[in-house]
Amino acid sequence: MKLVLTIAWRNILRHKGKSLVIGAILFTGALLMTVGNGVISGMAAGIEKNVINGFMGDIVLISEAQKSDNILLNMMGSSIEPITTYGKIKEVLASRPYVRNYLPVGKNLAMVLDESSAAPGYAFLLGVDFAEYRKMFPDNFKVIEGSYPAPGERALLVPSFTRDEFYDFYNIWFIPEGGAVVKENLKKDALANLKTLALSSSVVMMGMTSGINTTSDIRFPVRGIVKYGALNQIFGHFCLVDIESYRECLGYFTAADMAAQVPKEEKKLLGLEGAALDSLFGGDEMVASGYKKEPVNIKAEKIDVKNTEDGTYNAVFIHLKPGVAYAAALKDLNRALAETAAGVKAISWNKASGPMGSMALIIKSALFIFVTLLFCVAVIIIVNTLTMSALERASELGMMRAVGAHKTFIAGMFLGETAILSTIFGGAGIIAGIVAVRLIPLLRITTENDMLQLLYGGAFFNPLLSLSGIALTALQLAAVTIAAALYPMRVAGNITPLDAVSRD
Repeated sequence: MKLVLTIAWRNILRHKGKSLVIGAILFTGALLMTVGNGVISGMAAGIEKNVINGFMGDIVLISEAQKSDNILLNMMGSSIEPITTYGKIKEVLASRPYVRNYLPVGKNLAMVLDESSAAPGYAFLLGVDFAEYRKMFPDNFKVIEGSYPAPGERALLVPSFTRDEFYDFYNIWFIPEGGAVVKENLKKDALANLKTLALSSSVVMMGMTSGINTTSDIRFPVRGIVKYGALNQIFGHFCLVDIESYRECLGYFTAADMAAQVPKEEKKLLGLEGAALDSLFGGDEMVASGYKKEPVNIKAEKIDVKNTEDGTYNAVFIHLKPGVAYAAALKDLNRALAETAAGVKAISWNKASGPMGSMALIIKSALFIFVTLLFCVAVIIIVNTLTMSALERASELGMMRAVGAHKTFIAGMFLGETAILSTIFGGAGIIAGIVAVRLIPLLRITTENDMLQLLYGGAFFNPLLSLSGIALTALQLAAVTIAAALYPMRVAGNITPLDAVSRD
């Protein structure tokens, strides 16, 4: 082995030009492989961090009647099935040692009603206990205007992205109650029309549920405008509202109504007969805007129910403790919930996030394919270079065969040359890649584009390279080295003393 490596090193020094070409290819390939693996790892970790810690937790509980696991941005805003067994669910979660904390939420689509026109818009509502929500997701967004709701307060938090969408649709700029226009937060076209800008500090919404639409029109006071730290254009579709007002808007029974799954107005419909029922379909009462009655004003009301957990929810977000085996926790939780007949199932965060989880997988797969193609190109170039080198050295290799060198010795010599070059130049490429991955976060490269934020893994470009990632890059480099040397080894081994004579 020592002799093979000694001759291989001598040959590298004798053919410096070709050695530098192969070394440059190995260095570049190792550098890009290292940075690419860092980007993939950073993206996966960043998306998990932002979704899990910033919006929906590690595991999500949904009703067994729910047809689609995608509850984040579900197709066409279809209704999320209600959950009315939170008492049983809470007992199960409280008894699981791997559960860190959990938050029941209401999530569904609402129709936004413009009182000055007949054109309705839409927004996703997320009904929460604001105090518990802040404990679950303490740093996922900041309030840029107004303030965070006080305990028991009826209020609505509007994301900046949704406010921009509302302005485009209604030409109304929403501000918090008692607040004023903040010029720095205005859209360009809104700033241009500042003198004539229509302002409002409340939003009228009507819940959208499956079946007969018997929900209520609720006027929500805008308490604050918020902006998510990352993925604001995705999470920014969701307006946060107190859970009791959410239930009233969607037509669900509130905690005070003893947690019923059937909307209150549907019960009223069941009690109507004859002319009273027919009158609901009279032409004058059915207006294009979706309502004619005055919407319920919750501005002055306070939530007087101490425990709001008895009402209806649509999902439960769960955070796991660090280091917990994810698959095992998911399996155990589903088993425990089935035993208590809670009527819900536990799903992973990436299933619950729907297109967002799929997009992350697509981007990750695309980066992996890029690295794989990089391998292929590097292998092809190195194979061509080494093969040409073997053919040009036919006389030398033939003489070595003539004095007794076996095919295995010749093949080992070529493998040794490639291995030495791979160790020196490839190792340097890996080190340079590690340095690059460590330096990139210090540059604080940021973007407001959500697609790029998916690639970045958050608001900042933050590649991440662990010891396992470095080991993976080293294995990939070793695979490239062996694959690139196989054919040249065969060509060199097949050179005979007669080839040396004929070349001379």
